[in-house]
Amino acid sequence: MQFIAKARYVWYSPYKLRPIADVVRGKDVVYALNWLTTYRTQRAVAIKKVIESAAANAKNNGSVALDLLKIKEIRIDQGPVHRYFKPGAMGRATEQRKRLCHLSVILETKA
Repeated sequence: MQFIAKARYVWYSPYKLRPIADVVRGKDVVYALNWLTTYRTQRAVAIKKVIESAAANAKNNGSVALDLLKIKEIRIDQGPVHRYFKPGAMGRATEQRKRLCHLSVILETKA
C-alpha cells in the first residue's frame, strides 16, 4: 500500500534540497525522520514535514504503524523562478533568481 504527500512552492532551491533527499531515499521512515531532525540546516525541515505528512496519511487512512513504512520515492522538482533585479557594478542591474521547488514523497509498507 502506498501513501503520498506533496508540498508545492517551497522556498528552497531544488539544487540545494536534492543532496539531502538522496540520503533518506529508500530508508525507513523512523531512520529518515531521526536523521533529518539531527541534520543541522534549516532546509531539512521542509523534507521532514513532507515525510511526516505522508506518515500521518498512512496512520489515519491505512492504520499502518510508523515503523512498518519505508520511503519508496522522494522527488524534488523545479518550481517557478521568481526573478527580480538588484543594483550591480557600474550602474548596471543584475538579475537575481529565487528558485522554488515542489516536493513529493511516496511511502510504502515494508512487507
